Amino acid sequence: MEDRAIIAPQRAWGKGRLAAKSQGGRMRVAELYQEGCAKIRLPKTFDASMEAVLINSSGGVTGGDRLNWAFEAGEGTSLTLTTQACEKIYKASSGTADIDTRISVAARARVDWLPQETILFDRASLTRSLEVELADDASFLAVEAVLLGRKAMGEVVHTGLFRDRWRISSGGRPIHAENLALGNDVADLAARRAVLDGAAAFATLLYVARDCEAMLTKLRGLLDGRAQSGVSHNRVGGRDKIVARVAAADGFALRKILLPMISHLRKDASVPKVWTL
Repeated sequence: MEDRAIIAPQRAWGKGRLAAKSQGGRMRVAELYQEGCAKIRLPKTFDASMEAVLINSSGGVTGGDRLNWAFEAGEGTSLTLTTQACEKIYKASSGTADIDTRISVAARARVDWLPQETILFDRASLTRSLEVELADDASFLAVEAVLLGRKAMGEVVHTGLFRDRWRISSGGRPIHAENLALGNDVADLAARRAVLDGAAAFATLLYVARDCEAMLTKLRGLLDGRAQSGVSHNRVGGRDKIVARVAAADGFALRKILLPMISHLRKDASVPKVWTL
């Protein structure tokens, strides 16, 4: 019998790094590195901030793919990080995809982590982590939204694996930690009242800044009357933080809720333009 070599399927991998510094009242690039399928583009801005658009040129993620992002906002900088499009996590024939993101925010700097939605397809397998280190007076806004398939396309996620790990520290002290895991019978889990109560889209919003109390009343007003949502405010490790959870029937409904929340926490600035393209 003829011997046939077993060829492992090709997997996507990528590494991207960006460091921003303040020079002459403008944001400048201190370091830019991209490798593999990880690309970073810097559209022109008309203020003193910097916006970076992250691109996965492989066109999606499946089991065995690896993406690693690292960002550094230098002292006094303002950096917005977003993605070119929704990240699609396709069915995994084998293995689990890994996406790791590390962000460092120096004194008097601010980072807005605003990727577009992650879309999980049936039998997808993804492990993701977000690690952030803030200076004592740095500010940070993060929004992560997840869609369990695209309702308009009739897609349903029956089984799969999704793990999401957040670790946020300020001045070396942990101020926020959470682990999310959806696995095996995802449809059954999502249907449970204590989980998503049938919702197919959900998001977590985290805001760490000195003006949390001032932002809280309007933020709660934006969610008034929405049963599948909630906002909390507390102080951990000497830092004020706001955490909001939102669930909705589909991605369109979720966006309608998130957009005014994000704009409010960005001092009435809109979401990055790529969100509306």
